Amino acid sequence: MSPVLRPLRKRETMPDFVGQALDERGLRNQYDARPPYQRNDYLLWINKAKRDETKRKHLDQMLEELEAGGVYMGMKWGG
Repeated sequence: MSPVLRPLRKRETMPDFVGQALDERGLRNQYDARPPYQRNDYLLWINKAKRDETKRKHLDQMLEELEAGGVYMGMKWGG
């Protein structure tokens, strides 16, 4: 029996305000060092939020996790 293949998630585009926040906080290298699935998940999480306030909350969490290192979506990560 062959494995069940799941469709790949759509690649998310980075909104200007996210790129600007990464650059302002000096976190672009930490972001770029994350695996592609994590970068895409963060952008999907930010992009899918309806309200600007929620987008900002998600962005702030991503920035805090990149600053701290070893954290991904509120979970320990060993990358």
